[in-house]
Amino acid sequence: MKILFISLGCDKNLVDTEVMLGMLASRGYEMTNDEQEADIIVINTCCFIHDAKEESIQNILEMAEYKKNGSAKALIVTGCMAERYRQEILDEIPEVDEVLGTTAYDRILDAVDAALAGQHEVMTADLDALPLPETKRLVTTGGHFAYLKIAEGCDKHCTYCIIPKIRGNFRSVPMERLLKEAQDLAEQGVKELILVAQETTLYGKDLYGEKSLPKLLRELCKISGIRWIRILYCYPEEITDELIQVKEESKICHYLDLPIQHANDTILKRMGRRTSKQELIDIVQKLRKEIPDICLRTTLITGFPGETQEQHEEVMEFIDTLEFDRLGAFTYSPEEDTPAATFEDQIDEEVKEDRQADIMELQQEIAFDKAEDMIGREVLVMIEGKVADENAYVGRTYRDAPNVDGLIFINTDVELISGDFAKVKVTGALDYDLIGELI
Repeated sequence: MKILFISLGCDKNLVDTEVMLGMLASRGYEMTNDEQEADIIVINTCCFIHDAKEESIQNILEMAEYKKNGSAKALIVTGCMAERYRQEILDEIPEVDEVLGTTAYDRILDAVDAALAGQHEVMTADLDALPLPETKRLVTTGGHFAYLKIAEGCDKHCTYCIIPKIRGNFRSVPMERLLKEAQDLAEQGVKELILVAQETTLYGKDLYGEKSLPKLLRELCKISGIRWIRILYCYPEEITDELIQVKEESKICHYLDLPIQHANDTILKRMGRRTSKQELIDIVQKLRKEIPDICLRTTLITGFPGETQEQHEEVMEFIDTLEFDRLGAFTYSPEEDTPAATFEDQIDEEVKEDRQADIMELQQEIAFDKAEDMIGREVLVMIEGKVADENAYVGRTYRDAPNVDGLIFINTDVELISGDFAKVKVTGALDYDLIGELI
């Protein structure tokens, strides 16, 4: 039988998808990208913000039509939206057969069997459970890079965030398990590991009594075949000197993702964040002093309840001063069951969007200048693929995480293979992207 799998949302959700795909493949199911020929459809959903929720609902409704009028015999919904709106999904969309919560995805084979048997039910587990099925993941990212989810859940309870209620408390994956998974990925040809979690910096504190990300990184560096290790989602207040010193390991990309969300002390406090504006400035300056070539990415929320024009301008000044290498801004989305959604001083959508546009316009200028500054530099590039109908290839430098950052285009007659590494001299800049030539 053929299964169509739709994975929505973040890269952490994608890891769950790849685990489920591995379990289904081990049972002999064939994967397809064609809704018309799918016997079973599985949708791994997201509901972090309003737009993600809408995308999940739209996908479920579209696939329900194939269950109703096409060849699909079963429709299964998993992931964050399934956890949050378990019974509502079953009650309001009768074409859905099974709903799997965030900590029950390791029961995907049971869900398929139950759906094909005509059952309609919700399968859940303790929200603080940590599924660790033995099946190898089916990597969907092209083969030369893969995400390694090192922890699940979050204890921070920021006032705007629903994650603790749908993903549970913070819990680390045992180190021996991660090292085995990374070894398996390396044997499959993966050359770049991208460490993800709701918060990577706290890794190991629950299991080992201390922050153990530096130790994990050093152990991962010993795995043959892995060339790059990239770290995402590091909370600024949890960055230690020991973590900074891991820069000495040659495989560690000098790249760090710091989700700061805002720069005004009043708003940061209302968000439930653990840092002040000055502390954010201090950690950024320290990182740049200790690792001069570091690439820093961050994310911001515009239009949080109560945000004034003056506070927005303070954020603009903060960005202009610190000049993050990579930056994304999102409009605040009031999520039910979060404290911030009950705040009375909500901001109009138009104001949120105007402030988001202000930030991104400023960041565009900064990003373009930084791209221009790269001209003349020699960089190591991971080849992603060939540009169709041209003697050119596309790749990424250590400064670019896949799917969120820029690319570098290399004009050459030399044949390159995806996953290869090449030394390239940057010869030009094109907005967020670079142009280079082989050395």
